[in-house]
Amino acid sequence: MTTLLTVLKSGGRYDAGWVDRLHRGARRSIAGLDRVVCLSDLPIAVPGVELIPLRHDWPAWWAKFEAFRPEVSDDLTILCDLDTVFCGDASAITDEGSAAMEDYFLKGRLSTALMRWRGTAFADLYETFKAEPQRWMMPGSCGAVPNSVHGDQVVVDHLLRRSGRLPDFLQQRHPDLLDFYDPEKTDQGPIIIFIGDSKPDKVPRELQTLWYGDDDGTFPGQASPALA
Repeated sequence: MTTLLTVLKSGGRYDAGWVDRLHRGARRSIAGLDRVVCLSDLPIAVPGVELIPLRHDWPAWWAKFEAFRPEVSDDLTILCDLDTVFCGDASAITDEGSAAMEDYFLKGRLSTALMRWRGTAFADLYETFKAEPQRWMMPGSCGAVPNSVHGDQVVVDHLLRRSGRLPDFLQQRHPDLLDFYDPEKTDQGPIIIFIGDSKPDKVPRELQTLWYGDDDGTFPGQASPALA
């Protein structure tokens, strides 16, 4: 069973529409995707998406630690941020072995914007954070991290590195799988990652069209579904 998992925490700019667009893009792009699950504290209803309530009132990005809850994980779990755009065949994301995106700003460090793992491989991350959330949310709890905002991925990187389990980076395992959004590039993807202030609802219409997709399960301009 392969599950795409995302987290929608109330209080930000995201809503059910972002969950729907991520869901439809992932369905078009990932062959063999069985489930799309959203962890949220909002009563959203998105066709084709299973809603699982957040259990803790951890603020902002710290809510993403609930993605590692053992009962949420599947045979293969793909954690994906809501501001991700799928625009081609991204089936390589279901490859064997744990992997995570390398951070755009901090080379050599993990980002939780896109991760994959099998079974309950990372369940201890949830248990460790749950035991002392105030400690881990405090800047400096993971030592010095130059030029970085202290957030969930800093702690995840620290805990996995401390236990000698830092996974491979997706950019190394799959060099053609993802791009960071660049307004100067016309050929990006099949997964486009947005960083900083750039978001898919603020980009040129051509890319927004890819983000919204077509109702028949194709990418705009395609005569047949992206995946058989």
